[in-house]
Amino acid sequence: MTSIFLAREFDPHLCAADLWVDPDDNWKRIREMDVADRVCPVRTEAHALPFAAGFFDAVASVDAYQYFGTDDLYHHYFTRFVAPGGQLGVVVAGLTREFPQATVPEHLLAPQANGTAFWADECLCFHTAAWRRDLWQRSGRVELERADVMPDGWRHWRDFELALAASGKARFPSVAEALETDAGRYLGFVRLLARCRPAEGMNLYEPGLFTRLARG
Repeated sequence: MTSIFLAREFDPHLCAADLWVDPDDNWKRIREMDVADRVCPVRTEAHALPFAAGFFDAVASVDAYQYFGTDDLYHHYFTRFVAPGGQLGVVVAGLTREFPQATVPEHLLAPQANGTAFWADECLCFHTAAWRRDLWQRSGRVELERADVMPDGWRHWRDFELALAASGKARFPSVAEALETDAGRYLGFVRLLARCRPAEGMNLYEPGLFTRLARG
């Protein structure tokens, strides 16, 4: 969906990389939206990206980077695919501020009307803009231009959850009620924008890397 939007609005050529959605289904949507000449769907895992170093002028990740980008080493790997001076943009679900005493607030643990609570083990990947800013700056791989909380991000998130439920296509229980209760106190979208510096060093996730090192 992100790639289709970018292709229609800005007319670039894109690789739409996804792990969970079948590229056949994505290709159908790409053709239906008349951007087949600009978007190529690819199924790939974030630690085994099939691209050359410096291949992209820009990389954008929407609602995905939180699942793999908390690894201290991953930022070094990810930025190698962006040409020097190219842009890296990320928007992720995250925290607008740290929890008091590092304790999850009760309203995020309480069951909603649908019987499910918002907070689950997967939410441990949620972090603040300051936390992600520190990680990116320590890497030395980028010149950070923005690291903040998107205004009204929680409302966009809630509205998407409501629209998904109304469509009847939701795969998971809605968290709209929890987002409404939280109202941006702790939950929202964190956004980051940076320019990439020349990548140096080895591909830390290259298959067979340790075998080659042992032989070397």
